[in-house]
Amino acid sequence: MKPGWFRKRWWEFRQGHSVYLIFLLTFTNFILISYRLLIEKIPFIQELIPNLWMFIIAFLALYIPAALLIGYWHRKTQLKVESTLTHQQNPLLAKMFRTMLDVQTGKATKEEIQEYRILLRNIEKKMDF
Repeated sequence: MKPGWFRKRWWEFRQGHSVYLIFLLTFTNFILISYRLLIEKIPFIQELIPNLWMFIIAFLALYIPAALLIGYWHRKTQLKVESTLTHQQNPLLAKMFRTMLDVQTGKATKEEIQEYRILLRNIEKKMDF
């Protein structure tokens, strides 16, 4: 077994669980609770939407376009902010940019350049896509 195999599987498990499975479970839970509390408890609305399947169709017809519009807005406005903040907190990225600037301005020593190359090669070797 390769070093880090368990940690990679643990990360994959968390991604599958939190991004996909829990999303589906909470989405289903939200629909069922909304139906139970909103539709079944209010007789006027229950006459308009008499069963769960009609509620699901109506809910999805409203929810999916709203989610798409919010996702589009997020991509166009907020993603730039999030990416900038994430990059500003990345020490590896900061070192890479500093080294590139030092190379371009002639401030980097040959040892620093070699160390940088070794660092990048090690990162490339760890990538097993």
